[in-house]
Amino acid sequence: MSKLSLDRILQSQGYGTRKYCRSLIEDGEVTIDGVVHDNFKAAIETDGLVFRLFDEDVVYREHVYIALFKPQNYECSRKPSHHPGVLTLLPEEFTWREVQPVGRLDHDTTGMLLMSDDGAFIHAQSSPKRHVPKIYQATTAAPVTEALIAELLAGVKLHDEPAPLAAQTCIQRGDHQLEIVLEQGKYHQVKRMLAAAGNHCSALHRSAIGGLTLASLGIEEGDWCYLTPEQLALLAPA
Repeated sequence: MSKLSLDRILQSQGYGTRKYCRSLIEDGEVTIDGVVHDNFKAAIETDGLVFRLFDEDVVYREHVYIALFKPQNYECSRKPSHHPGVLTLLPEEFTWREVQPVGRLDHDTTGMLLMSDDGAFIHAQSSPKRHVPKIYQATTAAPVTEALIAELLAGVKLHDEPAPLAAQTCIQRGDHQLEIVLEQGKYHQVKRMLAAAGNHCSALHRSAIGGLTLASLGIEEGDWCYLTPEQLALLAPA
């Protein structure tokens, strides 16, 4: 059981500064169970809390864990330089909550991107020691060959990497299509591995992280959803 003052609750959910949140409360904009609460100092139980603001019901969340179906030409950065940032695809409250991407996808890569405001979660998911498989669908410029697959499975040497990196699995899905499963999550890894093996990645899509698949989330490109505890559990190492 945990109680917070009402202004702190609104601020924690991304509705702006404490001063602005207090003004919303004093103006009678917040209701709980149909009752207007206009005292910003009131201590409110957060467990299971649902309050109404701006004619919408808001479920209190200590932290948010979301999955975004990232489109092309969006940068996974809070300070993008050449393309819009992925945060522009999310409600403004998430910016106030300092939601961040878990790892990165290149601006031209599509697919599943995890995001959260939970620093411990971001650190754990980003750790190279975690060994959570990530599934990619790669389109190659040159046709896929058995030799290419064999080389990716055996491991290729990349610049600045002390040891060769190998795909966990690599399956041909078409003349120019590969499904590649990686655990390491190195910078531009799929693209660099294909280049090192003598091919070129012309398009890349991340379809799954751990046991969580983008298809199971039922979201369209550019959309996002909250992740349930059951879905978060699928992100654990096998």
